[in-house]
Amino acid sequence: MKIAHVTAGAGHMYCGSCLRDTTLGAALRSAGHDIALLPVYTPTRTEDHEPDAPRIFLGGINVFLQEHFALFRKIPKRFDRVLDNATLLRLVTRHGVSVEPAHLGHMTVSMLQGLDGPVRKEIEELVRFLADEVRPEIVTLPNSLLISLAPAVKAALDVPVCCTLQGEDVFLDGLGEPYRGEALALIRRHAESVDRFIAVSEFGAGEMARCLGLDRDRITVVPLGVRFDGHERNGGTAEPFTIGYLARVSPEKGLDVLCEAYRRLRSRAGLPPSRVVAAGYLMPEGRRLLADVRKAMASAGLANEFAYVGEVDRQSKLAFLRSLSVFSLPAVKDDQKGLSVLEAMASGVPVVQPRRGAFIEILEKTGGGVLVRPDDPDSLADAILDLWQNPERRRALGDAAYAGVRAHYGADVMLQATLGVYRSLLGV
Repeated sequence: MKIAHVTAGAGHMYCGSCLRDTTLGAALRSAGHDIALLPVYTPTRTEDHEPDAPRIFLGGINVFLQEHFALFRKIPKRFDRVLDNATLLRLVTRHGVSVEPAHLGHMTVSMLQGLDGPVRKEIEELVRFLADEVRPEIVTLPNSLLISLAPAVKAALDVPVCCTLQGEDVFLDGLGEPYRGEALALIRRHAESVDRFIAVSEFGAGEMARCLGLDRDRITVVPLGVRFDGHERNGGTAEPFTIGYLARVSPEKGLDVLCEAYRRLRSRAGLPPSRVVAAGYLMPEGRRLLADVRKAMASAGLANEFAYVGEVDRQSKLAFLRSLSVFSLPAVKDDQKGLSVLEAMASGVPVVQPRRGAFIEILEKTGGGVLVRPDDPDSLADAILDLWQNPERRRALGDAAYAGVRAHYGADVMLQATLGVYRSLLGV
């Protein structure tokens, strides 16, 4: 099977959606399929530092300039190639990129206008490359924010187009009006050119159908897949008692909720030496949050019991997970993915998660953790304390996590489900 797999780069950030897409791409290639990864906006950062794709399409600099200055929509392609250079794009994004919806409304709408908008030239170049160089049997898009590529691909190649849905509703809801309404109208219009939508969770399928006005029958659920190489059995026995957090540092992910729960936990008698360790990309919007968390921990006399270790590559992440007793990502919004939760469980670490979003189905399938009331530091603190006081339960949950993730959320499971979708579209 020959597959063109568009991936949306996020600069220097390890992006959960990017990791999902590149894990799937690697699995498809290992299974013998011919897959072309086409990064857009910026180079796609992978945990293994794989070589760059030969070209970046819809380069972030070009998209910005063509959106704001009509002159750049007419410059020769050789100048576009200079601005789309991977090294230049890395340099520009080295201090981080903002994904705050409130700042990106106009650009989002411009991109969704597709061939009728200011980035027409860039879309035509990508489609021309697909038609002349790749000649795929099927094209996949990483999210609905790039759905404007679908009509152009269908017109030029006449092949099935899949679009993955990975929680864009949160971004769209944050755009504000009039951008949110304009973006949704454009997505719904372009949805007619998509043959099959793929959601990463049952919860996500329902949410995205509601948000985008799609018939639920057009969406197939393909659960996230985790690579298990390097994940050693932990079981929650690490000492000192360590509560881990792995996600980008931004308000919606709940690091402040976790640290508030920890402060309440430490105010109770009997808790042994313990700590909270956080890892993940520090968003520009998250710097104030991290400063506030550190200040609050210091005010409670717990400065030495909190550490932020920064972004981690794959080997550092695996070592980080091995050091944990319990994991928690107390997101304050309904998450459709929960990749880091799955990764923690892949190392046998029991998790404590709010009863919301995809976390519910993940824990119902795996049995690898505890669900607590959302946005409730006391409920979170009670569950963590119970796991400290009951090491046998902690080990049992770690065992269930380790086995459950492998049964339901392996890269091989994701691969086979994806191939089922592709084969049904191709009639093979």
